[in-house]
Amino acid sequence: MADFAARRTIMVDTQVRPSDVTKFPIIEAMVNVPREAFVPDQMREAAYVGENLDLGEGRVVLEPRTLGKMLDGLNIQPDELVLDLGCGLGYSSAIIARLAEAVIAVELPDRAEDAQRLLVENGADNVAVIGGNLADGAAKHGPYDVIVLQGGAEQIPPVLLEQLKDGGRIGAVFMEGGLGVCQIGYKVDGNINWRFSFNATAPVVEGFEKQNEFTF
Repeated sequence: MADFAARRTIMVDTQVRPSDVTKFPIIEAMVNVPREAFVPDQMREAAYVGENLDLGEGRVVLEPRTLGKMLDGLNIQPDELVLDLGCGLGYSSAIIARLAEAVIAVELPDRAEDAQRLLVENGADNVAVIGGNLADGAAKHGPYDVIVLQGGAEQIPPVLLEQLKDGGRIGAVFMEGGLGVCQIGYKVDGNINWRFSFNATAPVVEGFEKQNEFTF
C-alpha cells in the first residue's frame, strides 16, 4: 500500500515550498487534499511527480509547483467566489475550496460528473461542477472574484473577462510556442492589467487558442 500522505508531504516540501509558495492556507490544502484521488486510477502512482499529469485530449492536471504558485499570486480570500476552468477530475477545485467561500468549476460534460462525485467523496462540499465548454465559463453564477484556468492559453476569450468582477483577479499560463509564463490579470475599471508571475508550461486548452486573423 503506497503511503500517499508521506508523498504529499514530500511533494510540498520539495516542489511547492522551495518555489516561494508561502501562504499557509495553500500549503495546508496541498498537504491535506489527496491528489491521487483526483487522477485516473492507472496514474495514482504518478500523482506526486513534479510535472503536469496527462488526462488525455490535451488536458492536464497542472504540476503542483505551477498550481501552488498561481494560487499564491491570486491570493484567494475566504469570502470569495472562484471560477475554476478545467478542473479535470477535481483536484484544483478541491484545493481552491479550502481557500475560497465557494467554487464553480467548469469541465467537459463527460468528466464533470466524475469530478463532482470525487469532490463530494473528499469533503469539498462548497464546489459545484458544471459540464460545458471551458471557454464559455459560467456567467449565470458570476461575476467572480477570481478566475483560474487549469491549462495553457494563447488568449482569453472576452466572454470570460466579462465574468470577472471589477477588482477581481484571473490567472493563466500563457503559451507562445513551447515557452510559457503564468500571468495574473487584475480587472480595474473594466480593463485587465496583466502582470508576469513566473515561468510555466501547459498545453493550450481548446477554446483558448489565438484566433487566426486572415491577411491578404
